[in-house]
Amino acid sequence: MDYFEREGEVEITGVSDFDLSKIFECGQCFRWSSDESGAYVGVAHGIAARVRKNGESIFISGTACDFESVWHDYFDLERDYLYIRRQLCIDDFMSEATKYGAGIRILRQDKWETLCSFIISQCNNIPRIKKIIATLCNEFGDKLIFEGVELYTFPSAEKIAKLNEADLAPLRCGYRSAYLIGAAQAIANGGIDLDLLSLAPQDEARKELKKLRGVGDKVADCVMLFGLHMLDAFPLDVWMKRAVSQHLGPEFNQGIFSPYAGIAQQYIFHYVRNARGSSLNPGLIAGTG
Repeated sequence: MDYFEREGEVEITGVSDFDLSKIFECGQCFRWSSDESGAYVGVAHGIAARVRKNGESIFISGTACDFESVWHDYFDLERDYLYIRRQLCIDDFMSEATKYGAGIRILRQDKWETLCSFIISQCNNIPRIKKIIATLCNEFGDKLIFEGVELYTFPSAEKIAKLNEADLAPLRCGYRSAYLIGAAQAIANGGIDLDLLSLAPQDEARKELKKLRGVGDKVADCVMLFGLHMLDAFPLDVWMKRAVSQHLGPEFNQGIFSPYAGIAQQYIFHYVRNARGSSLNPGLIAGTG
């Protein structure tokens, strides 16, 4: 991989398996939106950016310093996803799924933002999740002006911890308001340290996350995969359970995909949801239901 700063952007070359729509629309993140050109604009780790592709080059707005400090790790650019796809081709189904999902990468998202996002995701569809999160940021985040447009950072746990359910009424997220405040208070008072959890064994991390109201196995595994970057976490909702049973058999053990079970999960989910015309509800994601 090489990168060059030029005219307000950083051009990155030599990266395989990078498809913007698959990365941003696979259900792992909720704050990026595409325009008519196919570029995506969003905010991550307090920085706004436009990301686009032209041929084999990736272009990210900002400076080389921005790229080195945020976007290089955010897009997991040092990981060889082509190699991983080859390792996951254990049968014809996985060969098809990995080929169809080529271009997906697991983002290194802010841990607190990911926890909030997947608490909100419960029994929700993607458009509504995005609307709730956008309102949360607009109401309580810090304003950024990017390309003449107002964008907002994700509010800190400390800020949300000081609120009550009435304060969160504009979000229209119902019972989830209490869950968000409880999670924020646990983070703010040190009851849960997400940075330390990211270094813990998966079973321990799952156990600690499930101490939070509104966090069960499914949400915990989504947070572990998409927030703590535990690439062996394998979120299972009713739709994924059906896909696994149908295509991988009732005796399936996710350990067969270790240490990349979470990446395998994304290929499976993306393929079954989008390519096979199955009974999966296209509005639901792996962290909902």
